[in-house]
Amino acid sequence: MLLLTTDILSQVITPRPLLSHKGNFGRVLAIGGSLNFGGAIIMASQAAVYAGAGLVSCATNRANLSALHARCPEVMFLDYHDQKQTLSAIQQNDVIIIGPGLDLDDFGFELLSLVLTYAKEDCPVIIDGSAITLLSQHPFLLKKLKNKNVIFTPHQMEWQRLAQIPINQQEQATNLIARQKLEATVVLKKFQTEIYHPNNQIHQLSIGGPYMATGGMGDTLTGILAAFLAQFHNQDSIAVIDAAVYFHSYVARELSQDNYVTLPSIICQTIPTIMRRFAN
Repeated sequence: MLLLTTDILSQVITPRPLLSHKGNFGRVLAIGGSLNFGGAIIMASQAAVYAGAGLVSCATNRANLSALHARCPEVMFLDYHDQKQTLSAIQQNDVIIIGPGLDLDDFGFELLSLVLTYAKEDCPVIIDGSAITLLSQHPFLLKKLKNKNVIFTPHQMEWQRLAQIPINQQEQATNLIARQKLEATVVLKKFQTEIYHPNNQIHQLSIGGPYMATGGMGDTLTGILAAFLAQFHNQDSIAVIDAAVYFHSYVARELSQDNYVTLPSIICQTIPTIMRRFAN
């Protein structure tokens, strides 16, 4: 088990080439956000923009359009009910997020199935939130993970549903066996988050705390992770995932010195400044 430090940030967050354009830093598609839970996918999309993804699209309920563009006008909007447009975006983007704020209904199931069927084999697919629960409810979908580059980002209750491991039995050895069955990367969100990689290495954070216990924190992590995978695609993916997860908690820790609660929206606004600190 490897304990991560700030060294991983200096390794991954590098200066941008002088001759660059938005196409150099990857395309991210975030899918989710029902009528009642639009904030989740908006926060994930915003975090992806602020963490440096070149182009970010959000496929969500049309009711979220005004809030999305008011909050983050840099994000492009797709109506996820337009299957043709959504399918085209799934096939064209470099990193896909599926799940934040997604309803646990037939339509949510159809969107998840669409992503798992048509995402490119080398495209990282980050499965978060409701999409994890949908997979636990429809386990036959797990066969679609074969030959896909999947990253799960569950909190402990979602991991209990997916891996069938009670929270009080979620020890590293048990979690590792479950990860092997899934053939995916697992970012298990908790105090001192653990990352289970495809090479069976387990990497762990030593930072984070109760100041992060607020709604939207996981959605923000998902957006940062997508942005890091999109723009640092030429680097080792294990290091990039480690850096994204560590960076999310690092920003929160920095903010916690002056704040009782580190709100995800404030974390987003702070991302570019703190990334600059490591890009030397």
